[in-house]
Amino acid sequence: MKPTNQLTELSIKQSKPKDKQYKLTDGEGMYLRVYPNGSKYWQLQFWFEGKQKILSFGVWPYISLKEARDKRFEAKKIIKKGINPIEEKKVTLKSLDLIQEEETLRETTTFKMVAKEWFSRQSLHWTERYSRDVLSYLNIHVYPDLGEMPISSISKQDIISTLRKLEAEGKNEACYRIRQKIEAIFSYAEIEEHCTGNPAKGLQQILTKPQPKSHNSLPISELPEYLKKINVDKDANPTTLLALKFIILTFVRTQELRSADWKEFDIHSSEPLWVIPADRMKMRKIHHVPLSRQAVSILNEMQQYSGKEGYVFPQYNNSKKPMSENTLLYFSNRLGYAGRHTIHGFRTIASTVLNESRKWHPDVIERQLAHQESNKVRNAYNRAEHLDERRRMMQWWSDYIDSVAIKTNI
Repeated sequence: MKPTNQLTELSIKQSKPKDKQYKLTDGEGMYLRVYPNGSKYWQLQFWFEGKQKILSFGVWPYISLKEARDKRFEAKKIIKKGINPIEEKKVTLKSLDLIQEEETLRETTTFKMVAKEWFSRQSLHWTERYSRDVLSYLNIHVYPDLGEMPISSISKQDIISTLRKLEAEGKNEACYRIRQKIEAIFSYAEIEEHCTGNPAKGLQQILTKPQPKSHNSLPISELPEYLKKINVDKDANPTTLLALKFIILTFVRTQELRSADWKEFDIHSSEPLWVIPADRMKMRKIHHVPLSRQAVSILNEMQQYSGKEGYVFPQYNNSKKPMSENTLLYFSNRLGYAGRHTIHGFRTIASTVLNESRKWHPDVIERQLAHQESNKVRNAYNRAEHLDERRRMMQWWSDYIDSVAIKTNI
């Protein structure tokens, strides 16, 4: 059990504001929240009817340490009786000065202040690239309108006005993502008692729904010609060619291939495997890619160019950096497939061929594609890795590509 009564009046007096608000814990759920503007606010975190709640006691030094502890004691007694002390406070709070102090504090807490605190917590679980994207969305599209507004005063219409600007520019996908982030920020603010209610909730119903992204892919009938072209291309950089062949055999996402590191591979065992860390996967889960004989052969050849450490597919002129994001697409476009086929399209082709072969269970195919299972029951069932069947499937797929290529050697 954590110790109680950890604070002293002296330690509170000596605490200084920082760039971000922080907490000084006293124990039993009570803490003093210190804001960047120097305000210090007593709060009690507790659980009621299965939900986390926060009760505010007032501003230090108007509410002394002893008074805050007395309030904590009384609140605990009320909770034991099955009464929500927040509701009790609404009924019994008579001091207009205290109400005004709370309102003043809320008015000094801007949307940007809360958003920064939310971002600092959430970004711990995000990739660096995703964190940059979220921060860019906020800086460019949200902060100019909402950043300096007190978060407790922002209305649905304020948020709608911001989002409509994006819709007017045809940025429906960005609008959709930004609305999600604003809603998440307000949910956090509500828990931290910076505001009551979430004005961003439900707004997706009145916004233009973004069209699903289309990843163009070749008709399967054109796959032999494509494979032939990449094998006879004399101008292709050998590492680019090997990377393209490898992504066809493994049908991973481009980002997963580009950041592949040699330490993730075991190519010398009887069951070669590539284990992609969760932080590089779209669904934030570790992904296993069984490697066929053909895939292992490509990796062995690739070691001539990139060695056995670092990136498997590095930049041609800088082995310390991963292959450029558009390298494979530019190569494919140069072969005459611009606008007709994306690198992501190989995932579509693999999914179609594997499903139409009727040799493999759909769950096994989806697992290898690292898709998110929307059905909760199936998702629980699919926690099994099915690695043995996936290993057989990946070898079958590589053999299929060999047969389709006819005289090409992929």
